[in-house]
Amino acid sequence: MKSQGSLLFGGVNRNFSHKCTICKEKKYLRHRMQGLIYYISLPFIYLLSLLPFPILYRVCDGFYFVLYYVIGYRKKVAMQNLRNSFPEKSEAEIKRLCKDFYHYLCDLFPESFKTLTISRSSMLKHCTLSPAAKEIFDRYHREGKSIILVMGHYGNWEWAGNTFSLLCKHQLFVVYHPLANTYFNGLMIRMRTRFGTGLIAMRETYKDMVRHKAMVSATAFIADQTPPPETAFWTNFLNQDTPVFQGTEKIAKKMGYPIVYITIKRLKRGYYNILAEVLSEDSKNTADGKITELHTARLEKDIREQPEIWLWTHKRWKHKRPAENK
Repeated sequence: MKSQGSLLFGGVNRNFSHKCTICKEKKYLRHRMQGLIYYISLPFIYLLSLLPFPILYRVCDGFYFVLYYVIGYRKKVAMQNLRNSFPEKSEAEIKRLCKDFYHYLCDLFPESFKTLTISRSSMLKHCTLSPAAKEIFDRYHREGKSIILVMGHYGNWEWAGNTFSLLCKHQLFVVYHPLANTYFNGLMIRMRTRFGTGLIAMRETYKDMVRHKAMVSATAFIADQTPPPETAFWTNFLNQDTPVFQGTEKIAKKMGYPIVYITIKRLKRGYYNILAEVLSEDSKNTADGKITELHTARLEKDIREQPEIWLWTHKRWKHKRPAENK
């Protein structure tokens, strides 16, 4: 005769097994749904990538109307971010900036999808590298030095990666956050690596950089995402108390790589130019926090010069500084 304990644990095990089965079924269904969405979307994405630029931008204008006037995607977030960042501007100026930003946003993603089919010559026509920036990169390559590139979600960073890989001698690696949808993540990987760029998953950054240490490389960090408030470096950014990732600085110090700040200016619709500025030649011996302060201040300067081409829909200021960091 079975004891009460064995009956109890048998019931628990059956219940646990049932829950595991349900979880597996949900995961399977979610994966199937992701695949369905992907395969329905894929022809339209490739169609966008094949459109001539004048027609593509007519489509983008339609996207803008739907996103801004019909859906109103994160419009309240964008407006509040703009008001807090530019308290000196009138409400009419803020609204104009917000509209300009949504026009840019609705150009950005179709432009990025163009990478799937765009020719090398067309890519270099639409996203250029300034001679001064090219000389900085060439100098480091001649010296056999790997470098770290730091930038924000500003301009068209996807095109900038393509142009760098096409024109520069360093092997470019871009630190990225994998998408939850594995199908779309695979598409993004194909798109980003088409011209020779390598990718490093964010959680593997330091390990992969050590593995590539024998190679003369450039590793790009987009450093304006929102970190956990407890581990962040806190500073004033666009008139607000702001947490900043310290990973770029910490890894630069460990690796001993120079840090180069990247600006991607929008010259006109569909045309960008990449600029570069050396922030630190000797990152190992730079005071703690200095590199993070420098690249954050440099990004703010860019945003103030061309505010409409930064991601204002991002909830950049959702965290408050912890009491112990005040």
